Formats: sequence, C-alpha cells, structure tokens
Amino acid sequence: MSRRDLRRVVGLRLREARLRRGLTQAELGRQAGLDPSVASPRMTQYESGQHLPRAEVLSRLASVLGVPVSYLMAEDEGLATLILNWQAMTPEQRAVLIAAADQVVRAGDTRPPP
Repeated sequence: MSRRDLRRVVGLRLREARLRRGLTQAELGRQAGLDPSVASPRMTQYESGQHLPRAEVLSRLASVLGVPVSYLMAEDEGLATLILNWQAMTPEQRAVLIAAADQVVRAGDTRPPP
C-alpha cells in the first residue's frame, strides 16, 4: 500500500471509529494527548488523509477509540470487520474461527496433499 493510500485508509478508519464512539474530533484529539489548541485541526488533517499520525499517536488514538491499531490500517472492509469481530471474541470463539478458516482454505485448495 502506498503512503498516500495508507493516509486515506487510516483517516477513514479514524473517522468511522470516532463517530461510533460519539466523539468530536477535538474530544478525540484531547483524549489522545494532543495539545487542546491543535487537537481539532490535527484530527481533521488525519481524517482527511493529509497527514499520517506518528506510531505513538496512532496507538493512543486506537486506545481511546477502543480498537486495535491493525483496524486503523486495514485497507479491506472485510478485514476491518474481522479485526473488530476478533477483538470482541472469546479465546474459544477465536479457535473456532481459525479452524473454520483453515477448512475453507483447504476446501478451495486443489493441490494434492504432500
């Protein structure tokens, strides 16, 4: 993924997660430790894809939003949904999902077994 695409994806995911939490840009920025005087404009820059937050800022934003950093960087909608669902699952549910995914992959694999 290009840096430009990454900025766009992170911006989209930040906005989606922020709106789900019912936060304004300024509230999110302040809660993530941004200077209150620049919190809103900085979040606008991040959400519009103009700038990409540094790793430490991205981590704090994810923490405030209650999502993993991997969600914020997921370029595919399906993957983003899986990441959020994974986060909500119990270890037992995760094991079932992994087993099911393995079966789906094996069922579609036309190579002969080793």
